[in-house]
Amino acid sequence: MPEFDVSGDESDSSYVSYDEDDELREALAKGLLKPGLNVIPKDKQEPVNNVPKLKSALETLILKAPWVERLDLVNDLAPLTPELAIQIEKHEQKRENQFKGNKKIPYVAPQSDPVLNDFKREILFHRQAQAAVVEGIKRLHELNIVTKRPDDYFAEMAKTDEHMQRIRKVLLAKQEGIAKSERARQLREQRRIGKLIQRQATEKRDEERRKMLNDIKKFRKGKLSNLDFLDDDEEGGAGGAGRKKKNAGRGSANKKQPNAKRKAKNAKFGFGGKKKGTKRNNKESFLNDGPKKKAGMKKGGGGGGAGGKRLGKNRRAQMKSRGK
Repeated sequence: MPEFDVSGDESDSSYVSYDEDDELREALAKGLLKPGLNVIPKDKQEPVNNVPKLKSALETLILKAPWVERLDLVNDLAPLTPELAIQIEKHEQKRENQFKGNKKIPYVAPQSDPVLNDFKREILFHRQAQAAVVEGIKRLHELNIVTKRPDDYFAEMAKTDEHMQRIRKVLLAKQEGIAKSERARQLREQRRIGKLIQRQATEKRDEERRKMLNDIKKFRKGKLSNLDFLDDDEEGGAGGAGRKKKNAGRGSANKKQPNAKRKAKNAKFGFGGKKKGTKRNNKESFLNDGPKKKAGMKKGGGGGGAGGKRLGKNRRAQMKSRGK
């Protein structure tokens, strides 16, 4: 900030210009600026690789205690199990599918993919922990240290039963949420597949209908000499005739049955059908003397109405008038 000397008159005052930006520019040009705009003089800078101080710091970090108290190990990685290899392959395939299905995410090679690298790094930690456990148990057994708890060992739990019940409820709720989301995903997938199949069937039916109409037009114009395509359509094509034949058969099978009232009337009055000539004799009724014989054909035929020959029309009319 500019400073003014107010001891004398304004005309006699000496104006002192002090610009901090100029000083910062000079420090930046000399390479003395560090993060935070702090200027560190060169004479006060310490060397980066101070070996004595690094060794002393390392000595303070080392715990001078027996190995049983430290339990530190430096070992190689455990062999990759087939389960982990399959899991890595599935993770890579899932990541590849994400790139294929989403055009907004730019493609990244598996070697430089941070997501896959984080997953593989966790697998390395897991394998190193496995190898450390195996080697550590072996060394403890060599020192005659028991690694398994006795069968009669009893120890109070660090957490109360109420706390464990809350944890159990949370885990159950999480499992139910995962199962619900999985069911919803399966339903969406089934719905998508159903729509795809329906669309394919519709397109196929439309294509067959268009083909049949084109064949009909060609036949009308004389380009086709036969109608074999109609026979193919009747056998089950998508033109409509085959469906009509199927629907006709299905309608005869699903014919409406009569109700109880209709059945009772049929049992009382008959089932309809042919009624003319039902009392006429045939060969079997004549030989067996069946019920279809007429009154004038009874055995022991005599005269009159007692099994004899039938009277004439006028005579029958006279007898009816006498009866009245």
